[in-house]
Amino acid sequence: MTQVVQDSPLARPGPARRTRRIFEFKSDIPASWRIALGVLVWVLFFGLWQLAVWSGWMTEILLPGPGKVLGALYTLFAENGFLGDVAISVGRVMLSFALACAVAVPLGILMGSFRVVEAFFSPFVSAWRYLPAPSFIPLLLMWFGAGDAQKLALLFIGVIWFLITLIADHTKSVPQDLIRTSVTLGGSRWQVLRTVIVPAALPNIVVAMRQMLAVSWTYLVIAEITAADAGIGAMMMRAKRFLHVDQIMAGILVIGALGLLFDFLLRALHRAAFQYLEDYS
Repeated sequence: MTQVVQDSPLARPGPARRTRRIFEFKSDIPASWRIALGVLVWVLFFGLWQLAVWSGWMTEILLPGPGKVLGALYTLFAENGFLGDVAISVGRVMLSFALACAVAVPLGILMGSFRVVEAFFSPFVSAWRYLPAPSFIPLLLMWFGAGDAQKLALLFIGVIWFLITLIADHTKSVPQDLIRTSVTLGGSRWQVLRTVIVPAALPNIVVAMRQMLAVSWTYLVIAEITAADAGIGAMMMRAKRFLHVDQIMAGILVIGALGLLFDFLLRALHRAAFQYLEDYS
Protein backbone atom coordinates (compact mmCIF):
# COMPACT_ATOMS: atom_id res chain seq x y z
CA MET A 1 0.00 0.00 0.00
CA THR A 2 2.82 2.37 0.86
CA GLN A 3 4.54 1.57 -2.43
CA VAL A 4 1.34 2.36 -4.35
CA VAL A 5 0.97 5.73 -2.68
CA GLN A 6 4.59 6.64 -3.39
CA ASP A 7 4.29 5.64 -7.04
CA SER A 8 1.01 7.47 -7.53
CA PRO A 9 1.14 10.48 -9.90
CA LEU A 10 -0.56 12.54 -7.18
CA ALA A 11 2.43 11.99 -4.91
CA ARG A 12 4.91 13.35 -7.43
CA PRO A 13 5.56 17.13 -7.32
CA GLY A 14 4.30 18.44 -10.63
CA PRO A 15 5.15 21.81 -12.23
CA ALA A 16 2.34 23.58 -10.36
CA ARG A 17 3.59 22.28 -7.00
CA ARG A 18 7.17 23.27 -7.80
CA THR A 19 5.95 26.77 -8.77
CA ARG A 20 4.12 27.09 -5.51
CA ARG A 21 7.31 26.19 -3.67
CA ILE A 22 9.11 29.04 -5.39
CA PHE A 23 6.30 31.60 -5.14
CA GLU A 24 5.24 31.22 -1.52
CA PHE A 25 3.86 34.21 0.35
CA LYS A 26 6.55 35.84 2.51
CA SER A 27 8.69 32.71 2.51
CA ASP A 28 12.46 32.96 2.72
CA ILE A 29 14.68 32.04 -0.21
CA PRO A 30 18.34 30.96 -0.10
CA ALA A 31 20.97 33.68 -0.01
CA SER A 32 22.43 32.33 -3.26
CA TRP A 33 19.06 32.94 -4.93
CA ARG A 34 18.98 36.51 -3.69
CA ILE A 35 22.42 37.20 -5.12
CA ALA A 36 21.68 35.45 -8.41
CA LEU A 37 18.34 37.20 -8.94
CA GLY A 38 19.85 40.55 -7.96
CA VAL A 39 22.61 40.12 -10.53
CA LEU A 40 20.18 38.82 -13.15
CA VAL A 41 17.98 41.92 -13.10
CA TRP A 42 21.01 44.13 -13.76
CA VAL A 43 22.23 41.85 -16.55
CA LEU A 44 18.80 42.12 -18.17
CA PHE A 45 18.77 45.90 -17.71
CA PHE A 46 22.16 46.44 -19.34
CA GLY A 47 21.35 43.87 -22.01
CA LEU A 48 18.12 45.64 -23.00
CA TRP A 49 19.96 48.95 -22.91
CA GLN A 50 22.65 47.67 -25.27
CA LEU A 51 20.00 46.07 -27.49
CA ALA A 52 18.21 49.44 -27.79
CA VAL A 53 21.48 51.02 -28.95
CA TRP A 54 22.24 48.28 -31.48
CA SER A 55 18.72 48.33 -32.88
CA GLY A 56 18.99 52.05 -33.67
CA TRP A 57 15.94 52.86 -31.56
CA MET A 58 17.68 56.13 -30.68
CA THR A 59 20.86 57.76 -31.92
CA GLU A 60 24.00 57.01 -29.95
CA ILE A 61 24.48 60.72 -29.27
CA LEU A 62 21.28 60.77 -27.21
CA LEU A 63 21.54 57.20 -25.89
CA PRO A 64 25.13 56.00 -25.62
CA GLY A 65 25.72 52.34 -24.86
CA PRO A 66 26.72 50.95 -21.46
CA GLY A 67 30.35 50.60 -22.54
CA LYS A 68 30.60 54.25 -23.53
CA VAL A 69 28.97 55.37 -20.28
CA LEU A 70 31.37 53.25 -18.22
CA GLY A 71 34.24 54.73 -20.23
CA ALA A 72 32.99 58.22 -19.45
CA LEU A 73 32.74 57.26 -15.79
CA TYR A 74 36.37 56.16 -15.79
CA THR A 75 37.42 59.41 -17.48
CA LEU A 76 35.49 61.48 -14.95
CA PHE A 77 37.22 59.83 -12.00
CA ALA A 78 40.68 59.41 -13.53
CA GLU A 79 41.06 62.73 -15.34
CA ASN A 80 38.35 65.21 -14.32
CA GLY A 81 38.52 65.02 -10.53
CA PHE A 82 34.98 63.70 -10.24
CA LEU A 83 35.72 62.13 -6.86
CA GLY A 84 35.74 65.62 -5.35
CA ASP A 85 32.29 66.32 -6.78
CA VAL A 86 31.01 63.04 -5.37
CA ALA A 87 32.42 63.84 -1.93
CA ILE A 88 30.75 67.27 -1.97
CA SER A 89 27.39 65.78 -2.93
CA VAL A 90 27.63 63.07 -0.27
CA GLY A 91 28.47 65.71 2.33
CA ARG A 92 25.46 67.82 1.35
CA VAL A 93 23.07 64.88 1.55
CA MET A 94 24.44 63.63 4.86
CA LEU A 95 24.50 67.05 6.54
CA SER A 96 21.02 68.04 5.41
CA PHE A 97 19.61 64.64 6.35
CA ALA A 98 21.26 64.75 9.78
CA LEU A 99 19.68 68.17 10.40
CA ALA A 100 16.29 66.84 9.29
CA CYS A 101 16.60 63.83 11.62
CA ALA A 102 17.62 66.08 14.52
CA VAL A 103 14.28 67.87 14.18
CA ALA A 104 12.02 65.06 12.93
CA VAL A 105 12.94 62.28 15.37
CA PRO A 106 12.12 64.06 18.66
CA LEU A 107 9.14 65.93 17.19
CA GLY A 108 7.72 62.79 15.56
CA ILE A 109 8.09 60.80 18.78
CA LEU A 110 6.32 63.51 20.79
CA MET A 111 3.53 63.76 18.21
CA GLY A 112 3.05 60.00 18.26
CA SER A 113 3.11 59.83 22.06
CA PHE A 114 0.94 62.78 23.10
CA ARG A 115 -2.28 63.72 21.35
CA VAL A 116 -1.99 67.34 22.45
CA VAL A 117 1.38 67.68 20.65
CA GLU A 118 -0.08 65.99 17.57
CA ALA A 119 -3.11 68.27 17.57
CA PHE A 120 -0.84 71.33 17.67
CA PHE A 121 1.73 70.33 15.02
CA SER A 122 -0.21 68.01 12.69
CA PRO A 123 -2.13 70.70 10.73
CA PHE A 124 1.13 72.58 10.13
CA VAL A 125 3.18 69.52 9.15
CA SER A 126 0.41 68.10 6.94
CA ALA A 127 0.08 71.36 5.01
CA TRP A 128 3.82 71.56 4.30
CA ARG A 129 3.87 67.94 3.08
CA TYR A 130 1.88 68.90 -0.01
CA LEU A 131 4.15 71.75 -1.06
CA PRO A 132 6.76 70.70 -3.65
CA ALA A 133 10.26 71.44 -2.40
CA PRO A 134 11.57 72.70 -5.80
CA SER A 135 9.00 75.52 -5.72
CA PHE A 136 11.06 77.09 -2.90
CA ILE A 137 14.18 77.43 -5.05
CA PRO A 138 13.56 81.12 -6.01
CA LEU A 139 12.96 82.06 -2.36
CA LEU A 140 15.95 80.07 -1.13
CA LEU A 141 18.18 81.74 -3.72
CA MET A 142 17.05 85.16 -2.51
CA TRP A 143 17.40 84.26 1.16
CA PHE A 144 20.65 82.25 1.12
CA GLY A 145 22.24 83.07 -2.23
CA ALA A 146 23.74 80.43 -4.51
CA GLY A 147 26.01 78.83 -1.91
CA ASP A 148 25.74 75.60 0.02
CA ALA A 149 23.14 77.00 2.43
CA GLN A 150 20.53 77.14 -0.34
CA LYS A 151 21.20 73.54 -1.37
CA LEU A 152 21.15 72.26 2.20
CA ALA A 153 17.88 74.09 2.84
CA LEU A 154 16.25 72.53 -0.23
CA LEU A 155 17.37 69.02 0.74
CA PHE A 156 16.15 69.67 4.29
CA ILE A 157 12.71 70.84 3.15
CA GLY A 158 12.41 67.89 0.78
CA VAL A 159 12.45 65.26 3.56
CA ILE A 160 11.62 66.86 6.92
CA TRP A 161 7.81 66.88 6.73
CA PHE A 162 7.44 63.31 5.46
CA LEU A 163 9.98 62.08 8.00
CA ILE A 164 8.06 63.67 10.87
CA THR A 165 4.83 62.04 9.71
CA LEU A 166 6.37 58.57 9.33
CA ILE A 167 8.03 58.71 12.75
CA ALA A 168 4.81 59.91 14.39
CA ASP A 169 2.85 57.06 12.77
CA HIS A 170 5.40 54.46 13.87
CA THR A 171 5.36 55.84 17.41
CA LYS A 172 1.57 55.71 17.54
CA SER A 173 1.70 52.04 16.55
CA VAL A 174 3.47 51.08 19.80
CA PRO A 175 1.05 48.68 21.59
CA GLN A 176 -1.06 50.47 24.17
CA ASP A 177 -0.75 47.50 26.52
CA LEU A 178 2.98 48.18 26.94
CA ILE A 179 2.29 51.77 27.94
CA ARG A 180 -0.53 50.88 30.34
CA THR A 181 1.56 48.20 32.02
CA SER A 182 4.44 50.62 32.50
CA VAL A 183 2.16 53.28 33.99
CA THR A 184 0.57 50.69 36.27
CA LEU A 185 4.00 49.71 37.54
CA GLY A 186 4.61 53.32 38.56
CA GLY A 187 6.55 54.67 35.60
CA SER A 188 6.52 58.42 35.08
CA ARG A 189 5.81 60.00 31.69
CA TRP A 190 9.50 60.52 31.06
CA GLN A 191 10.38 56.96 32.12
CA VAL A 192 7.66 55.42 29.93
CA LEU A 193 8.71 57.57 26.98
CA ARG A 194 12.40 56.80 27.41
CA THR A 195 12.27 53.10 28.33
CA VAL A 196 9.14 51.83 26.57
CA ILE A 197 7.93 53.99 23.69
CA VAL A 198 11.27 54.97 22.17
CA PRO A 199 12.82 51.45 22.24
CA ALA A 200 9.62 49.93 20.84
CA ALA A 201 9.37 52.45 18.00
CA LEU A 202 13.08 52.76 17.23
CA PRO A 203 13.37 49.84 14.75
CA ASN A 204 10.61 51.31 12.58
CA ILE A 205 12.06 54.80 12.99
CA VAL A 206 15.34 53.57 11.47
CA VAL A 207 13.34 52.05 8.60
CA ALA A 208 11.63 55.42 8.04
CA MET A 209 15.02 57.15 8.01
CA ARG A 210 16.28 54.68 5.41
CA GLN A 211 13.25 55.33 3.23
CA MET A 212 13.55 59.11 3.45
CA LEU A 213 17.30 59.07 2.81
CA ALA A 214 16.44 57.69 -0.62
CA VAL A 215 14.14 60.68 -1.18
CA SER A 216 16.96 63.01 -0.19
CA TRP A 217 19.12 61.53 -2.96
CA THR A 218 16.34 62.16 -5.48
CA TYR A 219 16.43 65.87 -4.64
CA LEU A 220 20.21 66.11 -4.96
CA VAL A 221 20.36 66.94 -8.66
CA ILE A 222 17.53 69.48 -8.30
CA ALA A 223 19.51 71.19 -5.54
CA GLU A 224 22.78 71.17 -7.47
CA ILE A 225 21.66 72.19 -10.95
CA THR A 226 20.87 75.71 -9.75
CA ALA A 227 23.95 77.96 -9.64
CA ALA A 228 26.27 75.18 -8.51
CA ASP A 229 29.96 74.95 -9.32
CA ALA A 230 30.64 71.59 -7.65
CA GLY A 231 28.82 68.34 -7.05
CA ILE A 232 27.34 65.57 -9.16
CA GLY A 233 24.49 67.79 -10.37
CA ALA A 234 26.91 70.55 -11.37
CA MET A 235 28.96 68.08 -13.39
CA MET A 236 25.81 66.92 -15.17
CA MET A 237 24.86 70.48 -16.05
CA ARG A 238 28.36 71.13 -17.43
CA ALA A 239 28.07 67.97 -19.53
CA LYS A 240 24.67 69.12 -20.84
CA ARG A 241 26.19 72.26 -22.35
CA PHE A 242 28.48 70.15 -24.55
CA LEU A 243 25.97 67.33 -25.22
CA HIS A 244 28.06 64.81 -23.27
CA VAL A 245 25.13 62.49 -22.63
CA ASP A 246 27.49 59.70 -21.58
CA GLN A 247 28.73 61.84 -18.67
CA ILE A 248 25.17 62.74 -17.67
CA MET A 249 24.23 59.07 -17.58
CA ALA A 250 27.43 58.29 -15.69
CA GLY A 251 26.36 60.81 -13.05
CA ILE A 252 22.95 59.13 -12.81
CA LEU A 253 24.63 55.75 -12.32
CA VAL A 254 26.83 57.18 -9.56
CA ILE A 255 23.81 58.59 -7.72
CA GLY A 256 22.07 55.22 -7.99
CA ALA A 257 25.16 53.38 -6.77
CA LEU A 258 25.57 55.76 -3.82
CA GLY A 259 21.90 55.35 -2.94
CA LEU A 260 22.25 51.56 -2.96
CA LEU A 261 25.40 51.79 -0.85
CA PHE A 262 23.80 53.92 1.86
CA ASP A 263 20.66 51.78 1.78
CA PHE A 264 22.83 48.70 2.34
CA LEU A 265 24.65 50.41 5.22
CA LEU A 266 21.38 51.37 6.94
CA ARG A 267 20.03 47.85 6.45
CA ALA A 268 23.19 46.47 8.04
CA LEU A 269 22.87 48.96 10.90
CA HIS A 270 19.26 47.91 11.43
CA ARG A 271 20.20 44.22 11.55
CA ALA A 272 23.09 44.86 13.95
CA ALA A 273 21.19 47.17 16.28
CA PHE A 274 17.95 45.15 16.39
CA GLN A 275 19.19 41.61 16.07
CA TYR A 276 16.47 40.42 18.44
CA LEU A 277 13.92 41.09 15.67
CA GLU A 278 15.69 38.53 13.47
CA ASP A 279 15.85 36.05 16.32
CA TYR A 280 12.09 36.14 16.83
CA SER A 281 11.03 36.44 13.18
